[in-house]
Amino acid sequence: MNTGESWRKSSYSGAEGGECIEVAETSGAIWVRDSKRPTEARLSFGADAWADFVRMTARR
Repeated sequence: MNTGESWRKSSYSGAEGGECIEVAETSGAIWVRDSKRPTEARLSFGADAWADFVRMTARR
């Protein structure tokens, strides 16, 4: 993954800086990482899978 992605903090992350995730969108995938460990493991999702995830979490 290129280091030039534009990462943004999840709206579900608290302002206290505790449990935060960041999300970046590229042409091929949606990337998710732990904001406290930005250089470690990242998860990637296809656009359809990410849309399903967002839709399901919005129902809660």
